[in-house]
Amino acid sequence: MYLTIKATGEHANMISHLLAKNPHNLYDRTEKGARVRLVYTSSEPHDTEAMLFVTPDPIELVKGTPDHYDITQYINDRELAVSSLFCSYIRPALGTALNGKPKADYMNWVDYQFDLQMTFGPVASDLPDHVVESLFQPLGYEVQMERGEIDYSFDLKNRSTVRHIQISGQQTLQQMLRQIYILIPVLDNYKHYYINEDEIERLRRYGEGWLSTHPQHDLMIKRSLRFAPLIKEYEQQVANDASMDTLSTEISTHSVEDATAQADSAEPLEIIDVLETDTEPPVVRLNELRYRAIVEQVSLLPQRKQVIDFGAGEGKLSVRLGQIEGVEQVWAVEPSMQSQLRAIDRFAKLEGRTDDVIPVITTGSLFYRDERWIDQDVIILCEVIEHINEVRLPQVIHTLFTDYRPQTLIITTPNREYNEVYDMDTEEIRHADHRFEWTRAEFEQYCTQWIQNRPYTFTISGIGEKHEQYGQPTQMVVFHRTGGQQI
Repeated sequence: MYLTIKATGEHANMISHLLAKNPHNLYDRTEKGARVRLVYTSSEPHDTEAMLFVTPDPIELVKGTPDHYDITQYINDRELAVSSLFCSYIRPALGTALNGKPKADYMNWVDYQFDLQMTFGPVASDLPDHVVESLFQPLGYEVQMERGEIDYSFDLKNRSTVRHIQISGQQTLQQMLRQIYILIPVLDNYKHYYINEDEIERLRRYGEGWLSTHPQHDLMIKRSLRFAPLIKEYEQQVANDASMDTLSTEISTHSVEDATAQADSAEPLEIIDVLETDTEPPVVRLNELRYRAIVEQVSLLPQRKQVIDFGAGEGKLSVRLGQIEGVEQVWAVEPSMQSQLRAIDRFAKLEGRTDDVIPVITTGSLFYRDERWIDQDVIILCEVIEHINEVRLPQVIHTLFTDYRPQTLIITTPNREYNEVYDMDTEEIRHADHRFEWTRAEFEQYCTQWIQNRPYTFTISGIGEKHEQYGQPTQMVVFHRTGGQQI
């Protein structure tokens, strides 16, 4: 991971004082499981360039954490792509410039607009090029992107989604750093930490003066905060700030005479509490609605003693399934050890509850046959299939319908049409790990194909707030076995 900062023109070498890094010394530190180095490739009065280079150690990153036992650290790009993890290295290395606090002798240079160029990468973004450009161009930058050509031995794609991005323009060093500090996680759409109210403070602090007026403001907020309650809290805080600013402006325009006259008036001055408590009902997250819909379906099934939750994650749905009357066994099947450990902690809290079935966590995958799952009552894939490459999906479907033959199979997956309601680009998908997202018609077509020559029927329904044109955000299919011979 790298970030280069280049200044040209008069006083270009002053950026070294703003960075608080001596061009003749190598900055070399170990931060959070990575080696962080900053070196100057040029240090001339009219041409100064510094490069921040980060070399992560995937083993050191997970030592002492639940990830220590998760092999996925070796097979993903998260530690190698510029993302929120990279931003956590920017803060300690470039914190002086980011916060605009150099030595007193150089404070006047904080507001100086240099001819700057910043290049960073590799960026693994699901956003199309024109959306990436729309994030930087309104800020006054020229944008250039480079992609690598890739050569597969099979038909998949011939251009990498990974890009190296260069932005250039006249700007203060602090402002440009603040902007990429917020925009890098927006591009990557991945967080290496739990998103909470601290993220709101980060946006407000480093987005001050530019984020609220940006044409892509809504996209940035959605990809930064993700969850409706946090987005609502952010919007409320911004509205409160605006109200307070307005109130302060109105008060400051009154002269002493106006204030005196108002004090003598028979009508008292009405003070409006701009922090009035919000009385709207709480927002129910889509994930919660999915769980409720699945639990309702399982509760209505005549055969529901044995339930298998594939891709169980941290076990939230599995716990709900164990609370359904008539369910005697719940298998929480999950390949990630990190998620398994969290599920184990969740299930441990159920000890002593006589009315609940405690799920059994187990390692498993849809890519190989497991004798335990044959002829069970219910198999559930909640938001799982879209994470599977389409070329491998037929194998999974064959395993489910031909090998396992459940009485009921429940699958949920995103409705791509509904992305319009989220103001997403037509090429954009909801999560970086999604391999595809289907329209309602495409999903129904696939379901029809899957049960050809197989003794199953199916019904499709939607989950979440309904749009007249685009339907609901999640689509759910319930397959029922009708008996007969498998083919």
